[in-house]
Amino acid sequence: MGDAAFTALTTARLVLRRFRPEDLDALVAYRSDPETARYQSWEVPYRPSQARQFLQELEAIHPDTPGEWFQFAISLRGADGLIGDCGAHVQAEDPRQAEIGFTLAPQHQGSGYATEAVRRLLHYLLIERGKHRVRATCDDRNTRSAAALERVGMRREGHLLESTWSKGEWTNDLLYGVLRREWPSGS
Repeated sequence: MGDAAFTALTTARLVLRRFRPEDLDALVAYRSDPETARYQSWEVPYRPSQARQFLQELEAIHPDTPGEWFQFAISLRGADGLIGDCGAHVQAEDPRQAEIGFTLAPQHQGSGYATEAVRRLLHYLLIERGKHRVRATCDDRNTRSAAALERVGMRREGHLLESTWSKGEWTNDLLYGVLRREWPSGS
């Protein structure tokens, strides 16, 4: 069952919230950046029509809905501007398990925001929503994302060679996971 009561998740510096129509321009800008999109599933340029459809689809779903990806807008506390997004996909076949992903605008990378957002998202999924396990996957060339996943306490569980066809090439995937019993309840 989705979390219909969801409003926002907060950290010391961030707010993870629903997307708003005024997020459209910032979303298009960072998702159109070739370096930001390099290890992501979308192609550049990320068109405004794609962003509008994406935001419209998110209006109809809630976090923790089995079988759906829910993207959380990331903004700085005390400011409305979008700096990135993070997502959670609860498995339809076993809603006790979820997958996460994250993206930050280039000008907001390197400040610890990804680590802070992912840590809060994991706490939400594992403690507040009671998931048994959360996993993440990243291209092995995406060393900054891999480092963020390790910083938050996810365990590297595998390295798959040439396992994904992406943007015209075979890519290697790093697999990460964390169990609820491994996650500190006060984090």
